[in-house]
Amino acid sequence: MHRSTASMAAGAVIFLVGGQQAPPPHTEGISVASDSDRRQPAPSPPERLRVKILQSLPHDPRAFTQGLEMAAGILYESTGGYGTSAVMAGPAGKTPTAHARLPAGLFGEGISVLGPRLWQLTWRDGIAVERDSRTLAERRRVTYTGEGWGLCHRRRDGRLVMSDGSAVLTFRAPATFAPTGSLTVTERGRAVPGLNELECVGADTVYANIYWTDRIVRIDTSTGTVTGSIDATALLTPEERQNAGPLNGIAAIPGTDEFLLTGKRWPRMFRVRFVSESGSGSGSGSSIGLRCRQRNGPRSPSVPC
Repeated sequence: MHRSTASMAAGAVIFLVGGQQAPPPHTEGISVASDSDRRQPAPSPPERLRVKILQSLPHDPRAFTQGLEMAAGILYESTGGYGTSAVMAGPAGKTPTAHARLPAGLFGEGISVLGPRLWQLTWRDGIAVERDSRTLAERRRVTYTGEGWGLCHRRRDGRLVMSDGSAVLTFRAPATFAPTGSLTVTERGRAVPGLNELECVGADTVYANIYWTDRIVRIDTSTGTVTGSIDATALLTPEERQNAGPLNGIAAIPGTDEFLLTGKRWPRMFRVRFVSESGSGSGSGSSIGLRCRQRNGPRSPSVPC
């Protein structure tokens, strides 16, 4: 998501560090627990996962990545920065075949593709841009209240899921962008602030990276509970880290249990699988869809196996 405004001139990259949204202060009240309260079981800890790198792909190190999504074999990426915000589409790891810029006064954020429609958020401008997903041409703009960070499309009911850097996810109608509900994301009973780039997978699952960390959480959006915690450290080398920003791109590869991960100004993008920290197999919540098969058919149409 945001929060460093980027300017580029004569090949040099300059960071203008803006404000960051701090987590809400923790407050505690004094209360007397009843016997029934004491009998409540403690919330279960989330499944602990790590990333298993399957492939490294090139990524534009100038791209201030805000959103990443794959649909119909095309990788869509949105970038931020006043005067540099854009959305692009094309084969993963290759030169984009479509590209559209936002006006200089808008700071681009997350995106989501819904068939012929693409929605693009802006950070503090309160504007969502609807685009043609094939040409990326702008169709219209709608307004919303608050900040825009991440966005994805929940298949079960067709609603959009949006983050604003807090612990709250907002649901929106896919045609009008009107809010239709919200939920607070919790881990073991505590709110989880800093929800950033989002990726909807399956019926109710949303993956979200936690801003300024290398941690991704898996959320059950029917309850708001974090069911998995993914350690995505060590993707970049120490040398690559020197000029790179935080992790900020999660794209599920349709038809597989694999994902593409990248970040702000990362020189590489990674095809990965989320696996249990205790073994090499897939985590119980990450096997959505089919694995990329090579036996009797072509490789994945989206990304090489």
